[in-house]
Amino acid sequence: MIDHVSIAVRDLEAATRFYEAVLATIGLNKLAVRPATVGFGKSYPEFWLNLRRDMMPVAADSGAHVSLRARSTDIVDAFHAAALRAGGSSDGAPGLRPQHGEGYYAAFIRDPDGNRIEAVTFLSKSSS
Repeated sequence: MIDHVSIAVRDLEAATRFYEAVLATIGLNKLAVRPATVGFGKSYPEFWLNLRRDMMPVAADSGAHVSLRARSTDIVDAFHAAALRAGGSSDGAPGLRPQHGEGYYAAFIRDPDGNRIEAVTFLSKSSS
């Protein structure tokens, strides 16, 4: 199983502010700060930002994305709204995605560098 993921960002301070606001909605907090990387998680860093000053913005047709589990649809909605308030863009509004399976409720955002991040929860048959 995956232990942690890293994404590249051009401005570590700006990306840290963005992700502090966005990841707090799903219970991830800033846990590690180093000169060129910042780690977020619940009990240990699971999601890392790595400074890459010279990188080009992530192409819109890039297939890479990170999906983070949320406990409820309200949290998925809050994740999406926080990203938009913090300067990200929508890459898929919160809602059911039946093409990904029954009860798959997700929202997709792009951070200011173009990284595609998803929040997802799974609805039980009784709640959908």
